[in-house]
Parts: sequence; C-alpha cells; structure tokens
Amino acid sequence: MFTGIIQGRGVLINSRPSGGGRAFELEAEFALTDPEEGESIAVNGACLTAYHIKKNRFTVDVSPESLSRTTLGSIRPGNMVNMERALRLSDRLGGHIVSGHVDCVGRLKSLTKEGTFTILSFAVPQEQDRYIIEKGSVTVDGISLTVNSCSKGAFSVSIIPHTLRTTTLGTLQSGSIVNIEVDILGKYVEKLLTATSPGASRGSSIDAAFLAENGFY
Repeated sequence: MFTGIIQGRGVLINSRPSGGGRAFELEAEFALTDPEEGESIAVNGACLTAYHIKKNRFTVDVSPESLSRTTLGSIRPGNMVNMERALRLSDRLGGHIVSGHVDCVGRLKSLTKEGTFTILSFAVPQEQDRYIIEKGSVTVDGISLTVNSCSKGAFSVSIIPHTLRTTTLGTLQSGSIVNIEVDILGKYVEKLLTATSPGASRGSSIDAAFLAENGFY
C-alpha cells in the first residue's frame, strides 16, 4: 500500500528479458534506508517487488501483464521514473490510499501555465472516467493529485512547482502516456452498490435487507 507521495525519482539502468517479462535494474536518487529483500516499491505507480538491493540500486521483475497494461513496457535505460516505498503503519498518510495497481494508461492532452502553477489535462478510457470526480483523488505515474475538473474521458489537475521539479511530470509533453490509478474507494463503493443476491439482476436497488446483510444496521 502507498500514499502517492513520491519519495524521489530514479533512473532505469538496465532492462533485460526475464521469464517472458523483463527485469529492470533501477537506481534511486534517494537512500534506501533499512532495505528489505522482497519489499514493495512503486515505480511510476506500479507496485513491484525489489530484490538484489545494494545501496540505492535494486532489481525488479515486470510481468508480461504489467508490461502490456502500463507504461513500463515503453521505458528505456536512461529514462527517469517516480519511486515510492511501501507505506508503514507509523507513516503520515499525506496523499490518499494507493494500491500500486494501475487501472489504465492515460495520455496528456494539454499543458498550460496559470501563474506558477501548471495545468495538465489527460485523456483516459471512458470505462474508467466514472471513478474520477471533481476534487477527488487520482494517481498519475504514482503521484497523488487532486482532480480540478473532469468530463467524459478526460480530467485535469493543477501541479505546484515543487511537484513539477521533484517528479517526472516536468518532463511530460503533449501526447505523453502515463499510468493512471483511480481512487480505490470509488471502486469498492460501486461494488457494494451493485452487489446482488443470487438470482437478482445486477443493479438492483438497495433495500433494508441489503443494508442489514452488509452490516449497516
């Protein structure tokens, strides 16, 4: 589990075929204090398992599924990525609850300046846009952001100068692709609201029996 608060950037040192997927050797710009073999590290928002950790270098295996469903299949040695180590129970939850399971790939539609702020507008698949709401949370390449506005198949976010400097968002150009994770709470709420008993049609209305069964009273 993560928060979407990026600890720092890293660089892809090497990429090689491995078991049908790829093995990435990465180097973080920050110290990996108290490293644990097998710990989870989010790389551009995708939760990966780190091993062979030596100082600030580590290796991860990227499955064929992750390569096809995220932007990790398109990064090359020398490319910068955002990194976040897994949340500890004692940590501050400064962003929002992020699973590290990428829902879709988005594309940067436009980039505009408003004073010292940068407005980024992204296109996303329409089957995902129902989970993105105005003033809600969304994760872009692992970064927890607040949605400025949203419409069918699109949303925009406002980026402060600090985030632009310390993440890969400052390198994006129109047409760039990014990993998107929608708010996991929205998906759970939808699941509850559309849950049905055996034989009932999907989308049945909520009634007293449903509320009692699910512990609401």
